[in-house]
Amino acid sequence: MGRRRTGSYAAGRERRARIVAAAAERFAERGYHRVPLARIAADVGLTEGGLLYHFPTKKHLLHAVAEHRIATTARWWTELDADATLADVLAEMVASTERHLAQPGLIELFVLCSAEAADASSPAHAVFAARYAETVDAIAALFTRCAERGELAPGTDCRELARECVAVSDGLQLQWVLADGDLDLVGGVRAHLARIAGAVSTTSV
Repeated sequence: MGRRRTGSYAAGRERRARIVAAAAERFAERGYHRVPLARIAADVGLTEGGLLYHFPTKKHLLHAVAEHRIATTARWWTELDADATLADVLAEMVASTERHLAQPGLIELFVLCSAEAADASSPAHAVFAARYAETVDAIAALFTRCAERGELAPGTDCRELARECVAVSDGLQLQWVLADGDLDLVGGVRAHLARIAGAVSTTSV
């Protein structure tokens, strides 16, 4: 009996993961508001009722996809080589922005969820807070190692520097959505990182 329950639980998790992956792809292509649940259900071989068993509303699925996006972004930073130089870290920030821009529907989705997550009573609040902390921790650890190698000016607050980078990235994504995409998102991030390099780097970046 225990094995059957464990197998059923694992199958349920696998099916939820497939639904989230399919939704992320559809939302990235067409945007959250333009994709019906029936389309996503069909992508994974389910009826709409079957999908609703795992995600009772479209908003529940929205939150799951947003969490998946944040988790993926956080994983990029934990996978960066521990010996990455400051130039490597800043280059990865530009590259991650380019990856986000390749899926514009997910930028819109992220902004939608971020606004709701600001409400402490929202189910998205704790999830977003935890994922943000994970991302800031990972970037701050990279900056700290750069500082230990003498690549950052003495006294640089690596955690605050990481928070600033995340804040600028997210703020520019919000502006990109409000401008209907008529904003150089990658250029804005690159310009901000150039200013950071000029202010705190002890080496040529």
